[in-house]
Amino acid sequence: MSHTLVLGVGNTLLTDEGAGVHAMRHLEVMRHWPDNVEFIDAGTLSFTLADSIASADNLVILDAAKLDAPAGQVRAFTGDAFDEFLKSGKRSVHEVGFADLMDIARLQDCLPDNRALIGIQPGELGWGDAPGPDVAAALPVAARLAAELIDAWTILPAREAVKQ
Repeated sequence: MSHTLVLGVGNTLLTDEGAGVHAMRHLEVMRHWPDNVEFIDAGTLSFTLADSIASADNLVILDAAKLDAPAGQVRAFTGDAFDEFLKSGKRSVHEVGFADLMDIARLQDCLPDNRALIGIQPGELGWGDAPGPDVAAALPVAARLAAELIDAWTILPAREAVKQ
């Protein structure tokens, strides 16, 4: 059974910067998830996440991201698009960037087979423990996208294996 890791990234004390953590929490309570789906509040990232990422077959990262779009816009980047998005420049305000963590996984030859970044365009980045209205409205959208990816990566392949 494949292992899926969901990382909610961000600082929940900086309004929209905490969008990834808020979206992950929304996703986590959407339904009962099997034991092979793990949720981690990754805060503002750290190299300590490298082992968790290396052990995952599927990786979903939820985060506020610079999408050059209106506040609350949600975009999913999967596979090669995920890699290209990370290479396209510094899109994160965190201590360690996703590109750094993915490079560690590549060096260890442990890059998750399936990987996605679901980015939410922030609007407000001031002090506050809740996202602004545009980003708050985007949280369920981001959570649904993540759930669809997890289902596609885990449930559908398992059903195909049973048919064979």
